[in-house]
Amino acid sequence: MKNILLTLSLFILIASCKTIKPEEVTAFANGKAVQNNNPIIKDKYTGDPAALVYKDKVYLYAGHDEAPNDFNFYKMNEWLVYSTSDMVNWQEHPVPLKVTDFAWAKSDAWAAQVIERKGKFYWYVTVSHGTINGKAIGVAVSDSPTGPFIDTFGKALITNDMTTQTKIDWDDIDPTVFIDDDGQAYIFWGNTVCHYAKLKENMTELDGPIQTISLPNFTEAPWIHKHNDWYYLSYAYQFPEKIAYAMSKSINGPWEFKGILNELAGNSNTNHQSIIEFKGIPYFIYHNGSIQPDGGSFRRSVCVDKLYYNPDGTMKRVIMTSEGIQK
Repeated sequence: MKNILLTLSLFILIASCKTIKPEEVTAFANGKAVQNNNPIIKDKYTGDPAALVYKDKVYLYAGHDEAPNDFNFYKMNEWLVYSTSDMVNWQEHPVPLKVTDFAWAKSDAWAAQVIERKGKFYWYVTVSHGTINGKAIGVAVSDSPTGPFIDTFGKALITNDMTTQTKIDWDDIDPTVFIDDDGQAYIFWGNTVCHYAKLKENMTELDGPIQTISLPNFTEAPWIHKHNDWYYLSYAYQFPEKIAYAMSKSINGPWEFKGILNELAGNSNTNHQSIIEFKGIPYFIYHNGSIQPDGGSFRRSVCVDKLYYNPDGTMKRVIMTSEGIQK
């Protein structure tokens, strides 16, 4: 009788089960239910995140991965923007910028970043140039962090023929822009070689020569941020990509390599980071291939985890989590 009751109970339990979506899965920590908040966008594939803290919100800018399952490369025609006031609930805004908004570009809405200066928002993007071979960096401008953005400059800021250290035509990608305490703006970018240059106050022209930085196993995706008296240059390291970083007391270096910050991004060959501080808490924003069954290198998803500093200013290794940021 005991075995019969056990079998019947098991049958009832199985029959009552329903299919649970990955985003509904919860774990328990310290006796409390914890929802899986990574990835933060679950209805679209998003990659190459860049975040902007402006007033009381964080604005997240990302490329839209549109590649079908049988297309094994990037298919990206537009960028997306989301905002949050708590790092948990994200609001999607209308598409603010597409490759077709740049008359001189032909394809590829690759990695980009938005920065604010004097009430205007400047979006530095990677695209394929229409007449100059290779990737190029353009700038679009808006009066709002959610757009719409317009290519007021009318031509590329950086083109492949301006950098000759490599023989590849995709070395002018992944722009990141930083405004130093003295008001001087800098742009960093590159693949296999890390380039940087000053920007004029209008934010749409270079102000001086293009320089390079020697970093161990630099692949792409540079990101500049500052914490206390330290400047941090993080970047995609080796391939498949990890995230590593270097530190300096000056935006112009010298840069001291500090090691790996974030390990391989699961089933995505690339990793691309954005580091911000919002309401006193540092965050590490990145992508991986976590939406299943079709997520991967060309169908990526943006995630967020907390970042921690050591007393000496170095950063603790970031561990990717499914739980992400909790309220």
